Amino acid sequence: MKVGIMGGTFDPIHIAHLIIAEEARTRLALDRVIFIPAGEPWMKPGRIVSAAGQRVEMVKLAISSNPDFSISLSEIERPGPTYTVDTLEQLLGELGYDTQLFLLLGWDSVAELPAWKAPYRVSKMATVVAFPRPGFIKPEIAVLERVMPGIADRMVFLDEPYFEISSTGIRKRIADGGSVRYLVPDTVGQYIIECGLYKA
Repeated sequence: MKVGIMGGTFDPIHIAHLIIAEEARTRLALDRVIFIPAGEPWMKPGRIVSAAGQRVEMVKLAISSNPDFSISLSEIERPGPTYTVDTLEQLLGELGYDTQLFLLLGWDSVAELPAWKAPYRVSKMATVVAFPRPGFIKPEIAVLERVMPGIADRMVFLDEPYFEISSTGIRKRIADGGSVRYLVPDTVGQYIIECGLYKA
């Protein structure tokens, strides 16, 4: 089985997340894509993050119409800071060690891989699927190879689609009183309004 892993804070989840996940699923012939909202994102210290329950609900609303998408609460339910290496090990234990994992990461996250917990183990447990992120350059394989030897053979670059959409930008638009219609699924947009999220 080939399974895509789309992790993130998802504060909020937006259409670029969904389109990239579907693009990876179809181009790499994945059986499904699992969305994993972060519990305590250790690389975002000091940033106020919406409650886990709210972020989970937005992901559920966003993926509900796609039978090939599912959600895992493994990082939400795990106490303390959440690390990708622990999540991958848990997933392989649950899905079976013959499962092929494909970790979907933006260029910014790929560039930060060497600073992650046990990056070499991460690169051995999953194929890294790198997609563009606004404002970031394509990571250099040679830099990654120094910390994760052999990762070049376990990386796939999806150089398109490219979206100038980010959760940070969406939160700012809402705080400024702007519309985020068509940037997030309608169900997510309605949930944001009902909960009064991201207001200035």
